[in-house]
Amino acid sequence: MAKLESGDRAPEFTLKDQDEREVSLSDFAGGKLLLYFYPKAMTSGCTVQACGVRDALPDFDGLGVAAVGVSPDSPRVQKRFDEKHSLGFPLLSDSDHAVAVKYGVWGRKRGGAEPRAGIIRSSFLIDEEGKIIRAWYGISPDETVPEAKKALLES
Repeated sequence: MAKLESGDRAPEFTLKDQDEREVSLSDFAGGKLLLYFYPKAMTSGCTVQACGVRDALPDFDGLGVAAVGVSPDSPRVQKRFDEKHSLGFPLLSDSDHAVAVKYGVWGRKRGGAEPRAGIIRSSFLIDEEGKIIRAWYGISPDETVPEAKKALLES
């Protein structure tokens, strides 16, 4: 799938979170959402990214923004990740990577001896009506929050 751009409608999804509850994009209608995709819970880059989002939650709350992380990890692994780092926001399991494909974040990755398919770390700021405000493909873990805050100030 082609990459999503500002103004595109965010693809709908329903996935299970770390507590096995179903979470849908439509649950966030009427508010803004920072939706970010990460390759694997408990890894160093994903921990930096998730803890950065956790630390920014008070700022996001003040701006009317919810945060949700998505990876191919199972709800059980997501639960351990959440508990270990006291994250406090939904971590969704996209085990068949169908949602990642819809958002254009499942693709060929470099690393190791052979290129392989996987999550391309990306984030999306979505408005109250379900449209993409900004999309960042291949974002670094420590830039997710600063870029989202910058976009919020500009919008």
